[in-house]
Amino acid sequence: MNTNYYTVDDVMKMVGVSQSKAYQIIRSLNTELKEKGFIIVAGKVSKKYFKERSYQ
Repeated sequence: MNTNYYTVDDVMKMVGVSQSKAYQIIRSLNTELKEKGFIIVAGKVSKKYFKERSYQ
């Protein structure tokens, strides 16, 4: 299935951080998106936004 979101496992692997740090990153990015008026999904982050905000 093709999805538009990264999960905590994806973030952990890409950034090389612990699960708790990956959740912290996702929460931070989702907070930014929510402040901009976007609908967010808890525990997942938009692939497009993650790529914009990271070095990936």
